[in-house]
Amino acid sequence: MSTPTTTNPQPGQNDPEHQSYSDAENKASRQRSFALLGELISPVKGQFVLMAIMVVIAQLAVVAGPAIIAWGIDHGLPSLMAGDSGPAFQAAALAVGAAVVGGVLTYGYVRQSVVVGQKMLLALRRKVFRFTQKQDLEFHESYTSGRIVSRQTSDMEALRELLDSGVNVMVGASLSMVFTIVLIVTMDPVTGLVMLAMLVPCVVLTIWFQKRSRIEYRAIRTHSARLIVHFVEAMAGIRAVKAFRKEDRNQAEFDGLAQDYRDASMRSINVFGIYQPALRVLANITIAAVLVVGGFRVLGGDLQVGVLVALVLYSRRFFQPVDEIANFYNAFQSAVSALEKIASLLAVQPHVQEPVSPTSLPTSSGQVDFEHVAFRYTEDGPLVLQPMDLHIPAGQTIALVGQTGAGKSTVAKLIARFYDTTEGRVTLDGVDLRDISMQDLTRNIVMVTQEAYLFSGTVADNIALGRPGASREEIEEAARAIGADEFIEKLPYGYDTDVSKRGGRVSAGQRQLISFARAFLADPRVLILDEATSSLDIPSERMVQEGLTKLLGHRTSLIIAHRLTTVMIADRVLVVHGGEVVEDGSPTELVAQGGRFAALYQAWQDSM
Repeated sequence: MSTPTTTNPQPGQNDPEHQSYSDAENKASRQRSFALLGELISPVKGQFVLMAIMVVIAQLAVVAGPAIIAWGIDHGLPSLMAGDSGPAFQAAALAVGAAVVGGVLTYGYVRQSVVVGQKMLLALRRKVFRFTQKQDLEFHESYTSGRIVSRQTSDMEALRELLDSGVNVMVGASLSMVFTIVLIVTMDPVTGLVMLAMLVPCVVLTIWFQKRSRIEYRAIRTHSARLIVHFVEAMAGIRAVKAFRKEDRNQAEFDGLAQDYRDASMRSINVFGIYQPALRVLANITIAAVLVVGGFRVLGGDLQVGVLVALVLYSRRFFQPVDEIANFYNAFQSAVSALEKIASLLAVQPHVQEPVSPTSLPTSSGQVDFEHVAFRYTEDGPLVLQPMDLHIPAGQTIALVGQTGAGKSTVAKLIARFYDTTEGRVTLDGVDLRDISMQDLTRNIVMVTQEAYLFSGTVADNIALGRPGASREEIEEAARAIGADEFIEKLPYGYDTDVSKRGGRVSAGQRQLISFARAFLADPRVLILDEATSSLDIPSERMVQEGLTKLLGHRTSLIIAHRLTTVMIADRVLVVHGGEVVEDGSPTELVAQGGRFAALYQAWQDSM
């Protein structure tokens, strides 16, 4: 059986989780990210405008608090001492009003940001799932399942944190800083100069923190992705792990990856451990400087006491947004990285694409032709199929035999249009497969593989996949025709028995019989069986032969099998060797010729 040779890239090679990009690639990645973000924001841009208005008013209300207190101290208290309580009550009312307005609007935009963020994430999750479902087989054989899981889990979670808190922290905190420094400079330019002077080391410290945290957090994201990929692949291949006693090697590799993740996390924590205490020291020094300079100016009569109180409060508040933004910076970097990865995933173009103007082919006679078809799995790879011409008349049963890697499964995948030809074309009723819509192609061509995958649900549900909307009678008739009804009736709930995850409740042979019933119900014009009887034992194979003959009877069929029991029911046998058809004829003709098939037949007879 010919399958594409794909290897999992090692760190630092071609894996997008680890590779370093050039400036041009970084620019293209950013453009894709911005385009995706714009696409997600477009349906909710009105809600973003509403949030922006609420953020501005809320921050103005919050920042106005110390200024109101200053006015109350400098004007309300002297008036109160003079017997006029009006200004003091006005100051109190304004302070309470500003707090209420700020609190209500803050609740409003925080809640709104969560609602909008969840809408965007829902749309993105659906988009990613729909995209991966529509990708061709080449994509899924090269793009590891662990990386796809990472896109839908950890990367989505990183984006959720940004969307839930981004407006509150990045926009709210930034506006709070701007409004605060404007009010400080307006109230007292001297204090403003002190603040600006102290801001210089704060900016230097923050720039250092951003650079270091970006490096360390990207390392965390890389090691996290490696852990997910390793875990998913180890669990998906658990049968092979158990068969070859690979537990210790997997554990050693996982321990190393977990240690790398832990070390990266510790480096990130150390950066925070330096930044946050240093920022708070600078904040306290700034407050002390404002208090000392302002105190002397109050004593000199150049500054009012209320204004000094407001300036101290503003100085303290000024560094809170800086700390919030710095703490959020890692989440922001993580979200940007996640958005780039998701945008890069969505930018992958499948080689097998839906035709722009498809040729309608709702029904087919089942005639298949290869016209000078050649194929290679990669652009620089070897030809897996040598240029060949092949005519398969409608209704004929063809058996493909040959050693592993000869190209048998490649022929089947080209007919099913899992891949497109490198050269030449494959036609169905004279129409190029690339010109037929996927819907018509699926209706006319069905492939049953060795895996016989069953989805969670009942036996009836899995058979009904062959033709959604089929009645219960039609489902049971398909099972009877293929010989599967006998074991199905013995299951605890018959056709309503849940097969469990991946069909774990039934045997391999029973799974294959259910997949046959599914194909029978689909009633395609072209049926491909790729090693479909390999998991059946001899009694099960004998049981299914009659149903299989009925299944193949009136349709074009392509059988790939090593067991000659199945091959001998074919009208015609193609012996494939080195990507070429080297023998072509009926089973009896090829046995008489004494070639490769005759040797296989003799070996089979001897084994019997």
